[in-house]
Amino acid sequence: MIQPIAKKHHVTATVNGEQTEFLCEARQSLLEVIRDVLRLTGAKEGCNNGNCGTCTVLVDGKPVNSCLMLGVEADGCAITTVEGLADDGRLHPLQQCFLEGAALQCGICTPGFLVAAKALLDKHPKPTEEQVRFELSNNLCRCTGYDKIVKAVMAAAK
Repeated sequence: MIQPIAKKHHVTATVNGEQTEFLCEARQSLLEVIRDVLRLTGAKEGCNNGNCGTCTVLVDGKPVNSCLMLGVEADGCAITTVEGLADDGRLHPLQQCFLEGAALQCGICTPGFLVAAKALLDKHPKPTEEQVRFELSNNLCRCTGYDKIVKAVMAAAK
């Protein structure tokens, strides 16, 4: 039996500051759309059930696990991925502090931490260490032990 072709939906969103249009199936997650349709591979698929934070992106300024949001739900939204943090080829201060503070190892979780940290600093420009640890608690890392990540975020806040 021939499988019918899934209906594609037209979505218009602002992705990393640029007006973008794409087609996606109703069942496709925002993560699938970002990686497979838009070819932005910074956000990673970790758990695919919202528990690890590796796929974190900003949707209208708020951190979202893109594996849990449907691509069609992004219609009219502003989405920022880790690729959108750098400005005109210059690393975002968070990216620079992560690099200088060796706040990464394997790198799988790093994009999610950077995007979540950006949301945190947008909300609390001078966070306490406790706030940083709390706000980043939805992001898991199996390599670094978190201390270097927290120090990098605190350094970027300065």
